[in-house]
Amino acid sequence: MSAKTEQDDRHRAKMAKRKAVQDAEVAGKTLEKGLLIVHTGPGKGKSTAAFGLLLRAIGRGQKCAVVQFIKGAWSTGEKIALERFDDLVEWHALGEGFTWETQDRDRDIAACRRAWDKACELMADPKLSLLVLDELNIALRYEYLPLDDVVATLRSRRPELHVVVTGRNAKDPLIEAADLVTEMTLVKHHFAAGVKAQEGIEF
Repeated sequence: MSAKTEQDDRHRAKMAKRKAVQDAEVAGKTLEKGLLIVHTGPGKGKSTAAFGLLLRAIGRGQKCAVVQFIKGAWSTGEKIALERFDDLVEWHALGEGFTWETQDRDRDIAACRRAWDKACELMADPKLSLLVLDELNIALRYEYLPLDDVVATLRSRRPELHVVVTGRNAKDPLIEAADLVTEMTLVKHHFAAGVKAQEGIEF
């Protein structure tokens, strides 16, 4: 038997064992429920990941919605693209731009409250499968919304509704309530090298 044949046989046996373990683990997962998903951390890609999940859902014919809490002043590529699926996606950009741009706490609070009211309205829609609450973590970080009330509402939502919350510095009570939390870690960012925000990459 050649060395390559022995290597192939060892690999095949190893993968067969791995498959048996994986199949058994998958078979043991029987619960189906709406997930509370949190994308946080200092790295890039939190909203991008949420919109990727939304794209997967509309590919399955599921009705989705987006409520943006901070970024409403920008026209983004995601919004432009998803407007083509207006039968499946609602997009509500209710922020007025980043907090350092408005420089008006009362105005930011009012905008976030309008956005949260819309989010609550959408969560009550029995046809909605997935709701993205983009930059809700920022609104909670600056105490523009009452954290306990927001977490309680998310916990008590319809059992089949998936909700994705994005933004840096997710609060501990939200992390505790979540089913899935991913922290985007910053390893390297092109801004540090003087590269500006570019169409198709940042917006």
